Amino acid sequence: MNNKIIPLSVPNLSLDILKNVKETIETGWVSTGGRFISDFEDKIAKHVKVGRAISCQSGTAGLHLALMVLGIGAGDEVIVPTLTFIAAVNPVRYVGAEPIFMDCDDTLNMDTDKLEEFIEKECNYIDGKVINKRTNKTIKGIIVVHVFGNPVNMEKLTIIKEKYNLKLIEDATEALGSYYLKGKYAGRHCGTIGDIGVYSFNANKIITTGGGGMVVSNKQELLDRVAFLSIQAKTDPLYFIHDEVGYNYRMTNIQASFGTDQIDRLEGFIETKIKNYNLYKEALDNIEGLTLLPFRTDTRANHWFYSIIVDKEKYGMNRDELLRKLNDNNIQTRPLWGLVHKQKPYLDNQGYRITKAQFYEKNLINVPCSSNLSEEEVRIVIKQLETNKKLF
Repeated sequence: MNNKIIPLSVPNLSLDILKNVKETIETGWVSTGGRFISDFEDKIAKHVKVGRAISCQSGTAGLHLALMVLGIGAGDEVIVPTLTFIAAVNPVRYVGAEPIFMDCDDTLNMDTDKLEEFIEKECNYIDGKVINKRTNKTIKGIIVVHVFGNPVNMEKLTIIKEKYNLKLIEDATEALGSYYLKGKYAGRHCGTIGDIGVYSFNANKIITTGGGGMVVSNKQELLDRVAFLSIQAKTDPLYFIHDEVGYNYRMTNIQASFGTDQIDRLEGFIETKIKNYNLYKEALDNIEGLTLLPFRTDTRANHWFYSIIVDKEKYGMNRDELLRKLNDNNIQTRPLWGLVHKQKPYLDNQGYRITKAQFYEKNLINVPCSSNLSEEEVRIVIKQLETNKKLF
């Protein structure tokens, strides 16, 4: 048995951060003001090649703000993936709208062919609005998730967006550092192509501030509105005048003090993730019944999470048996999220031809992938996968 605990995905922090934290304490700027906030925003904007970025409390808060500033609200509908973490969908309900669930393709991302088919067959396009035949409600937008850092087919998505006058939000919470190498969007980062993009810095993300998020857009007026709503919609900061309901969605200076250091290390983290992914791939190519899902070759994906498909007939045990075996041997692994359209709050919501997502939900496992994962630890995981196969 492996006696060393190998976690799934943990922060890769340096004690160099302490000088930043020390400054926040010494100056007293520990809350939602301070130089590190603007420094971090500027560094993110520069890294993903946009003019401006607005920090916020979390990726979820960023999605909530994105929906509001795009004018999506009560009575509207939004097309979302079912294969994603539920936090990508819940903000739709925050604004009083309802989600419509879409299947995935073999990248685990939203199936853009089924998306187009749904709009053409199940909707009417009248006076610049997509009207759902089933509900007679207006579909205002799409939230698309770059799952596990694997970029979505944004060329196809933007064609659909423009053809049907839809708003497009990119949930790039898992995809900081992923960008396109070919095609119309060569050189563009995930999160910078739709109307608004959102990043997350939760503890398991590729860089972390403990929590926190970031909103980006090429439309200045949207970012101005995001910034305004995130600070309690304060019209006059001196006299505390508020003309509408706002939100306490600001990032703290302490969080940002982590981020300004972490973003400088991002490319090194991605380099390690790609190297370890390739170690896994070389080994798994020789283990019948296990398939490591690829990342798109026309992109530079950040390789945030590694996904293995388990074929019981060829490997000798199913996904759940392998999951238990690895965790029993101190190798932290997890299944895919439960599909969102199957979750209790969304059982009555519409879904469209969801089949492939159900296959991945049943057969996919995520294995250790931290950016500080050593080659020795990767070899331990591989050895356990090989040992399980030999038992069959």
